[in-house]
Amino acid sequence: MKHTPVYGLMAEFDNPEAVVHAARKTYEAGYKKIDAYSPFPIEALSEAIGFHYNFVPLVVLIGGILGGLSGFALQYWIHVINYPVVVGGRPLNSWPAFIVVTFEMTILFAGISAVFGMLALNGLPMPYHPVFNVPRFALASKDRFFLIVFSSDPRYNALETRRFLESFSPRSISEVPS
Repeated sequence: MKHTPVYGLMAEFDNPEAVVHAARKTYEAGYKKIDAYSPFPIEALSEAIGFHYNFVPLVVLIGGILGGLSGFALQYWIHVINYPVVVGGRPLNSWPAFIVVTFEMTILFAGISAVFGMLALNGLPMPYHPVFNVPRFALASKDRFFLIVFSSDPRYNALETRRFLESFSPRSISEVPS
């Protein structure tokens, strides 16, 4: 008999208040590797599972700074080092003339880093995820709410975690195979 490794235990709830309550109590009980799924965004749910900071704004800021610096450096290199031409008596390093391209490069790099940073930090593209092995998870996009405790959590014990999740009276509890 072949034993498949377990990805975690997933509890199914009927309403958003129940999943937020269960997530909050689960996090307070010491489970840190948990996740929740719902058919629409629930602001309190991300805080309940311990997700407090998003790194996408930092990635966008770094991308924007790099874009601005590269736009300015490109123009400086062209106009001062590589092909210096005095036009109308202006100095070679005429930074007011560089503002437009510097601004556009900042916006371009920030936008590109936002897209790729979001994809990378979300772990996308991900054509396969173990939660799709649970047949009832198809309802997560309709009207059900799910809370999963990952088996990689240090506090995870199959029996104790199942009993703990049963204390919230979920609709069902499923073992998620890897």
